Amino acid sequence: MAFSTVLIANRGEIACRIARSARRLGCRTVAVYSEADRGALHVEAADLAVCIGAAAPVASYLKIEALIDAARRSGADAIHPGYGFLSENAAFARACAAAGLVFIGPTPEAIEAMGNKRAARRRVAAAGVPCVPGHDEGSQDDAVLIEAGMRIGFPLMVKAAAGGGGRGMRRVLRAEDLPAALASARGEAQSAFGNGELILERAVEGARHVELQVFGDTHGHVIHLGERDCSAQRRNQKVIEESPSPAVDGALRARMGEMAVAAARAVGYVGAGTVEMLLGQDGAFYFLEMNTRLQVEHPVTEAVTGLDLVEWQLRVAAGEPLPLRQEQVQLSGHAIEVRLYAEDPDAGYAPQTGRVLCWRAPDAALARTDAGIGEGRVVGADYDPMLAKLIAHGTTREEARRKLLLALEQTVLLGLKTNRAQLIDLLADPVFRDGAVTTRWLDTRSAGTAGEGGIGCLTAAAVAVIASGAANAGGWRSTGVLAWPVRLQVSGAAQLIAFTVSQDVEGFTVRSGDAAGTIRLRPITLDAPNYVFETDGLRHRFHIAQSAEGLWYAQCGAHLGVYELPRALAASAGQGGDSTLAPMSGRVAEIFVAAGDAVEKGALLLTLEAMKMFHEIRAGRAGRVAELVVAVGEQVSPRQKLVMLEAAEPVT
Repeated sequence: MAFSTVLIANRGEIACRIARSARRLGCRTVAVYSEADRGALHVEAADLAVCIGAAAPVASYLKIEALIDAARRSGADAIHPGYGFLSENAAFARACAAAGLVFIGPTPEAIEAMGNKRAARRRVAAAGVPCVPGHDEGSQDDAVLIEAGMRIGFPLMVKAAAGGGGRGMRRVLRAEDLPAALASARGEAQSAFGNGELILERAVEGARHVELQVFGDTHGHVIHLGERDCSAQRRNQKVIEESPSPAVDGALRARMGEMAVAAARAVGYVGAGTVEMLLGQDGAFYFLEMNTRLQVEHPVTEAVTGLDLVEWQLRVAAGEPLPLRQEQVQLSGHAIEVRLYAEDPDAGYAPQTGRVLCWRAPDAALARTDAGIGEGRVVGADYDPMLAKLIAHGTTREEARRKLLLALEQTVLLGLKTNRAQLIDLLADPVFRDGAVTTRWLDTRSAGTAGEGGIGCLTAAAVAVIASGAANAGGWRSTGVLAWPVRLQVSGAAQLIAFTVSQDVEGFTVRSGDAAGTIRLRPITLDAPNYVFETDGLRHRFHIAQSAEGLWYAQCGAHLGVYELPRALAASAGQGGDSTLAPMSGRVAEIFVAAGDAVEKGALLLTLEAMKMFHEIRAGRAGRVAELVVAVGEQVSPRQKLVMLEAAEPVT
């Protein structure tokens, strides 16, 4: 390998993924990070790391001069841009070359040729690649575009000529809606890409989004590595990808692959790229655009080909020829990928932020996990909400689908809402199961009920209360009975449920006030955040954690509930009762009192070290230390008892 040190001009899961392949080839890796990403996982995944600016992308990850300076300071001889940010920026590629750095991607000329949809359509059409009938030349005046739209017919797609990702794109059903669509698409495109140019294309009804992975080298070789079906999209954003496409056979793959290679050759393409196409119900296909970078969904191609595409990128950028000829490329089995987002599908897919309280990736035998998160790390609002990707491979499509379903059920992410339950619901949908997905499926599909089944809301809420230790903290004893109201949220529904809990030597009995029945819970494992309870002879594994806002997250397989315990709990179970509880997981760093000491309200009792910070634990009321429950160096769980207080003896 010609490179000694590779700087990764990106963040999150893709930066971690690139670092793995680079290190395997003997390359030292350099991470860059913003002020907001100081504790990010990708920083730890690299051998060196350089801070490049403030949280805003324009002040860090999009700042070309900062990236070039970081490469110079760290001794890098090549830069991998990942995807997003500056990965398709010709100016960045040129700046790398001017600084004597190898840009691990195509030439600036190829990026520019394919970066504008108007120019790209004309370039590939000249090479014999079929394009969707539309309008891509002449004046950008509304009158001209409206006339062209009337000629093309409806439904019609209005698209930004620059950029991608669904921004600046509108689907127009009626002629009277076209002027407004032009105005809104142009404004969004100008804001997102600094270019308000538009093109018009006929909407291909019932189409699939099928893309071809292409690769070129500096020796004039260009091949394709099969196709990916990315039809499962919402608002033009991909959610599920798979390879091969359920709608493509060997003959069609060969024809589409030939056209994809022709499009890449038309611009002298070098490196990894993706030619995106629409596949009609009649088998006709049309060029959409070319992404001149590695794609988010590249792992499904890696799974069915057995290749490492990042390794190929590094080798090609170093001047090596492609390791395979077209006839040597073999596809084996089927692979499906889902994107795990920090978003709330029940609130219009609003991005979610918060601290990751518990993260468990699924068994590697079920799925590959590419992630950029970890426990204790904060998911902020500055960057893309994608947290991780799960990729399952099977000998058949159905095997891959079932493995991915189980992998999602095993995946635990507590602390903020995600689309995990929705992904489970989508993979179980008969339309997806039968391979009949089109690009309009998600935008027209009725919402499912993922996450509401399983063990049931009552059981999960009761387990959350029991695991929290709230009952004992509130004065409840094993001989007593507690009536407990809990507000919960499951799949967008918020409700208040009430139940009573009684405890004996063998476990807990939960009785619902709404005649839902009686549940018997026997604790097997109480090792936060992992809990195992037995009910009706079946053992269920729960993961439970509390956020700083007082919300409790309880997950059991496909089921996730978010619970808000009564506010009265904070007073009785917090720092004001007989026991002082740990507000978080952490290590006891120092203890400042001893048994028998008299303390005033607010007195410093001990400090906990958590997330590289020290947190002071103070007395919630005046009293006497009856018992120190923990010792210095001990690891404690959220809401674990730390110090027991008793009333101070009156002064006589």
